[in-house]
Amino acid sequence: MTENTAALPSNPIAPEVAATRWLAVGSLVALIALCLAWELVLAPVRPGGSWLAIKALPLCIPLPGILKNRMYTYRWVSLVIWLYFTEGVVRAWSDKSPGNWLAMAEIALCLVLFTACTLHVRLRQRNAKLQAAAVAAQHATTQADPLGNTPFATPFTPASPINAQADIASAPPASTEPVARKD
Repeated sequence: MTENTAALPSNPIAPEVAATRWLAVGSLVALIALCLAWELVLAPVRPGGSWLAIKALPLCIPLPGILKNRMYTYRWVSLVIWLYFTEGVVRAWSDKSPGNWLAMAEIALCLVLFTACTLHVRLRQRNAKLQAAAVAAQHATTQADPLGNTPFATPFTPASPINAQADIASAPPASTEPVARKD
């Protein structure tokens, strides 16, 4: 049995998409580590650590989705991260050293994570559109009729007055007898 189908283009991950993915993973893991270290060791609100370390738990929720490359996760992380950005701005303004420096690091990591997530979504959508267009173009050029090997896709030539006159001249003559009505 002979197959007359062309292989679809493979879906390799573009290098820039892979880079944004790993940048998002790295900044998310770094932000989790920073939140834990900040509140437990480096500059806790109370000596010996504080319950503010639980602020790292919501950051652990999107980690599996980002590792599995789920588009939805990238989208909602880019929205939720602004809560951590706001906390960083408030604490950078109000805390004393070293807390304000840690807050500035939190701000930087939030900006990196937001940028990586939004770029990842944009690049994946752009690549999906390009791949869909390539598949459609390939499908249009390789589609064959059911009986033979001639392609359906023929270049479209708009009708011109010259072609229309030639078509009328070559058409069979129309019958001039009236058609009987069936009531």
